[in-house]
Parts: sequence; C-alpha cells; structure tokens
Amino acid sequence: MNKNKPIWAAGLMSGTSIDGVDVACVKTDGDELFELGDSAYLAYSAAQQKLLRSGLGKWPNEPSLEPIGDLLIETHCLALERVSRFELVGFHGQTLAHDPNEGRTHQIGDGNELARRVGKPVIWDFRSSDVAAGGQGAPLVPIYHRAMVRFIKISKPVVILNLGGVGNLTWVDPVKPPEDGLIAFDTGPANAPLNDFLMDRIGQSFDRDGLIASGGNIEIDIVETFLKNPYLSKGPPKSLDRGSFAQLNDMVSNLNTADAAATLTAIIVASVHQALKLLPSFPTQVWITGGGRKNLELMRQLKALVPSDIIDIDQMGFDGDMVEAQAFAYLAVRSMRGLPITFPKTTGVPEQMLGGVRSIG
Repeated sequence: MNKNKPIWAAGLMSGTSIDGVDVACVKTDGDELFELGDSAYLAYSAAQQKLLRSGLGKWPNEPSLEPIGDLLIETHCLALERVSRFELVGFHGQTLAHDPNEGRTHQIGDGNELARRVGKPVIWDFRSSDVAAGGQGAPLVPIYHRAMVRFIKISKPVVILNLGGVGNLTWVDPVKPPEDGLIAFDTGPANAPLNDFLMDRIGQSFDRDGLIASGGNIEIDIVETFLKNPYLSKGPPKSLDRGSFAQLNDMVSNLNTADAAATLTAIIVASVHQALKLLPSFPTQVWITGGGRKNLELMRQLKALVPSDIIDIDQMGFDGDMVEAQAFAYLAVRSMRGLPITFPKTTGVPEQMLGGVRSIG
C-alpha cells in the first residue's frame, strides 16, 4: 500500500447514542478528501443495546466486559460486509468511560481481532495517546470536518455541530493550517439524556421527529438552573463523558413525559447557544450533523434561539448519519501516513499529536 497515494478506507463508528454501527467509505490521502463512497447502518437489537449499556462507566479489566468486546467485533464485521471498496479500516470501538482529567479513556474493541477477522489492516485506539499526553482525547473529528469544508470549496469559517449522544462542535477556517484554523469541544448533552429518559419512562429509545417534546411545555427554571453548570462557561478545549449530565433525569423526574422531553430538548439547545458564544466570532452558518438533526422540535428550537443559518448538513451534499464513520476512515489513512490527528485547539494536547494503533490483517 502506497501510503501517499489516495486510497479507499472504511470507517466504523458506534457512538454514545448506542443505537447501532455506522460504516462508511472515503477516498483520501489523509489530507484532502477526494470521494465519498458507500455506507451502511447496522442497528443493535434491544438485547444488544442492553448489553452495551451494562458496560457504561466501566474501565478495562472490570468484570463482565468480555461479552461486550465480543459483540463489538461481531457487529462490526457484519457492518463491513455491507460496503465494498476499502483497503484499510478505521475502528473507533465503543466508548464506555472517558475521564481525561484523570488521564484515562476506555474504548472497548480489539483491533487486532478485527484485523484478523476481516483480513485488512485496521487502525484503532485513536484517543489514548492524546489523553496520555495531557489532552482531552476528544473531539477527534475536527480535522475531517476541515477536509469536508475544503471538499466543497468553501473558504469562509463554518461551524459543524454534531448532535449525537453528546454534542460537539468544530469551528473551521479552511484557509488556515489545521493548528490555527480549528477550534473544537463538546458543547454539552445532546440525545443521550433525552433518549435515556424516554427509555426509562415509556420504553421508547428516542423522540421520533421530536413529536413528544413538541407537545410539551418547557420548564424555564430547570433550563436556567442547568445553564449554571460551570462546564458550559468554561473555555475550550474541553470534553465530556456520556454520563456527565446524569443528573438531568432527576431534574425532570417530576414532570410529565411531554414537558420533560420539551425541557430536555431546550437544555440541548441552550447549551449549544452558550457554546457558540465561546468562539472567536459568532458563526454565520452552523451545519448540523448526527441524529439530532432529524428531531424537528430540536431543529425548530435551534433556529428560534441561534442567530445563524442552521443547516442540515445533508443539504450541503453530505450524509449527516455517516460523518463520524467517514471521519474514522479518514483518520485511519491520516494515521497511516504519520500525520497529526489532534491539535492544541481541538483537544488541549500540548502539541499536535499522532494517534492510532495499526494492526495487520
């Protein structure tokens, strides 16, 4: 494999929403993006989601992790069977725990075993080196966001906002080098607290189209109390664990289901608005990616509160369900080429960092 030649790579992502595995292919040299390839989604069953959730908050060598690791490999192998063109695999694994302030992060999933099973080189364990060097280990996707903006020939600064389980954003100035033209951080809670509340309350895994929230009333006092959380006013770089805002369930526990959903949705929007104020300039365009963009009530509230053009990233020619999977395909090639994947202004690492472990199939 000529490491400087553009190649097809497949990226795999099982995110904090714990709904399934995304797989997507891109053609890249690890710097520029040349072509977007095929993609697929493999949903987790209810039993598989339950098993994965049982591992949340656990660190390596704790009991009961082996079945979760086995499940990750089985499902990711099945996902890779659904795409065709790739010479290299970027494998994120499933984040179970993330505490960069204590110098540790845990993404379960054995890249050696995945490489053996698929017979292709696999790049994995993308976060550990950044955390070990004092960085947050997240977000990892900003350098791919830069490639996306350059791919469609945009030259002005753009914000890309991912609303997955946790919210994160990237401010991209595509004409500057990555070390100067990227700022990134986790904005606050996104779908995870809302999904967890609905699962606990009514056994529903998410608020389809935002219909539940749209029928409720927002409890402003709860939103204002949440906004006092010191994380929200802290300057970047910064990152969160999926469970960082577990108290939200208690904060809305006395509300009816619709009011609780509306209030949790408003909290997502308020945390995004607060995050945008921390940027060098308030953005004129915010591209929304991740599952949150399909929540019509969430998008309505964003457009009402945020004085920017709020754009579903699909309108820009991308698949908002697959951006993170594409990113790990891109990061795999970048890692193979020995190019940095994290930067002081994206993760707080002292200097730009390489990342990823290579396993040969």
